[in-house]
Amino acid sequence: MRTKKFKKTISTIALVLILVMVFGTVATALTGCGASASASGDDVTIRVAALKGPTTIGLVNLIDDVKNGNSDVKCNFEMYTQGSDIMAAMAAGNVDIGLVPSNVACIMNGKIEGGVTVIDINTLSVLNCVTADESVSSVADLAGRTLYATGQGATPEYTIRYLLEKNGVTDCTIEFKSEPTEIVSILSENSSAVAVLPQPFVTAATLQNTSLKVAFALEDEWAKVNDSSSIVTGVTVVKNSFLAEHKGAVDAFIKAHKDSADKAVSDIDKTAALTVEQGIIAKEPLAKKAIPNCGVVCISGKEIKKTLAGYLEVLFEQDPKSVGGQLPDDSFYYEG
Repeated sequence: MRTKKFKKTISTIALVLILVMVFGTVATALTGCGASASASGDDVTIRVAALKGPTTIGLVNLIDDVKNGNSDVKCNFEMYTQGSDIMAAMAAGNVDIGLVPSNVACIMNGKIEGGVTVIDINTLSVLNCVTADESVSSVADLAGRTLYATGQGATPEYTIRYLLEKNGVTDCTIEFKSEPTEIVSILSENSSAVAVLPQPFVTAATLQNTSLKVAFALEDEWAKVNDSSSIVTGVTVVKNSFLAEHKGAVDAFIKAHKDSADKAVSDIDKTAALTVEQGIIAKEPLAKKAIPNCGVVCISGKEIKKTLAGYLEVLFEQDPKSVGGQLPDDSFYYEG
């Protein structure tokens, strides 16, 4: 009897040990999977191409954290002056993530092997109408006027033309200049001149000439005629091949970008210093006044499509070539 009881006890112990070993193996396997995903995010160094301008203001705190070893995300950053240059670098396999104009992202999707995906929106509208003429306060007031602007053949032109069209203004002449500084000079010389300028040139112009004022923000005029979308200046895209291999790293980057963009808005003094350090804005006093008006955001998840798709449709209607000839499908918008 005692022998049977002893054997039964031994059998029970053996069974427990076997179960411990089995669950231990499963746990190890699961932990191994987790560690592998984590390592994938930790080990890879993301090559980030940033566009010098408002599009990158939300990124400067992350650039600083990475430089000082205060970030878990490993990145190499390189600054560019043209969205087309970032597209070329990504096509050549030298860039994984890029911060580019919203329409350029669509063009990239068709030109880069495997396509790209928008992982966040980094900048909303940075365009304002500036003048010393008190009679101008809305798009409707541009009737019969000459409007100076930059961005011919790009999103500023299509945005302006859309707003004129929606307001029934058919007799406004748009005169494009290659540089915002040219327009600032015109505004200084002619008190009745009217222009659309991007930040931070708007702030620079109004600081230089106190008679100038912001007549209206284009985003406010947009909201009057289109309640289903917003003006989206800049987005962040990732190569689909990189996303497929390093989803964990991409998700970590999005979170780090969001934290950085939040700091850009909450800590203006530090961010202003960093924008000067990165060569985005020339002087800190200007940066401090301009940053709150630069549309810095980090919109991710389902809100990307809700915010961006309608704007791309408007651009497509204005000129299909502006978005690469066709609108992207739902896979273009990353939901996480």
